[in-house]
Amino acid sequence: MEPRTEISSLGEFGLIEHLTKNIELQNASSIVGVGDDAAVIDHFGKQTVITTDLLLEGVHFDLAYTPLKHLGYKSVIVNISDVYAMNATPTQITLSLGLSNRFSVEALDEFYEGVYAACEKYGVDLIGGDTASSLKGFVISVTAIGEVAPDKFVRRSTAQKGDLICCTGDLGGAYLGLAFLEREKKIFLESPQVKPDLEGEKYVIGRLLKPEARKDIIDFLGDAEILPTAMMDISDGLSSEILHICKQSNLGAVIYEEKIPIAEDTRNAAFKFELDPTACALSGGEDYELLFTISQNDYEKLLLNEQISVIGYMEEPEKGKKIITKGGNTFDITAQGWNAFR
Repeated sequence: MEPRTEISSLGEFGLIEHLTKNIELQNASSIVGVGDDAAVIDHFGKQTVITTDLLLEGVHFDLAYTPLKHLGYKSVIVNISDVYAMNATPTQITLSLGLSNRFSVEALDEFYEGVYAACEKYGVDLIGGDTASSLKGFVISVTAIGEVAPDKFVRRSTAQKGDLICCTGDLGGAYLGLAFLEREKKIFLESPQVKPDLEGEKYVIGRLLKPEARKDIIDFLGDAEILPTAMMDISDGLSSEILHICKQSNLGAVIYEEKIPIAEDTRNAAFKFELDPTACALSGGEDYELLFTISQNDYEKLLLNEQISVIGYMEEPEKGKKIITKGGNTFDITAQGWNAFR
């Protein structure tokens, strides 16, 4: 059996020291990191972007099927994805945890392995945080800090009529990964002797448990000298994110079902649940792709990147928010995505 070290044997400061002892700062902007009362950062004339996210056990993740290393990785990704969605570069994070005594030091080491893997991959420094005792469940709070050249940040409220609506990657996979894991958990609880059957579903389960942030797209847009007119990341489903951009930019939109990018593995997974793949893409969430609008003048430059799909265009507000189906019918776009308070 693996040795188990109780957190209480280290105490709070001992635990923080244990978890952060091997940090090496990667960014010149990280002046003072973990170890003092506060961190010090200096972005040398660039503007600073700050975002924070709270992940709660039983609401945002289920430890029955979420490995701690994956959870650590994902905790970083969901935050730095918001920084990229502002057209900025993430540089630092702080990480705070609420823990109950069911977690050992070894379990936390596993969680931090994932945190450090994400930090290393995306060139981000962990510069601080806090740990506290939680009476119920695992609580994770991450704050991400990034930098952007003055006036190059992109908001949700600045799309223009006629702009093209673009999204990256493919959509709906994470939702179906969740559907498979929830199905197998239910079977396991009823019949613990039955082995999980996730054969062939590696892609959609990976989309849920190990998402990636679209640094590559932000790099591409910079190199191609394309400044999106509006942008956000897709965490709550395509339809609800399009409605956010419409509302904040005071515009309507038209998207085409046939243009929505859906991976073959996602389509096949949807059919196994007798679900419509388009509905999974529109309402699923947790894909962490980017949704953005660009001027039609930049369309030619986009063709160089096969990871970007043009799915529609922005309209006058009076025209509403519409989706045109493969069969040529027109429907209102409705938000049926994730609602944190339903």
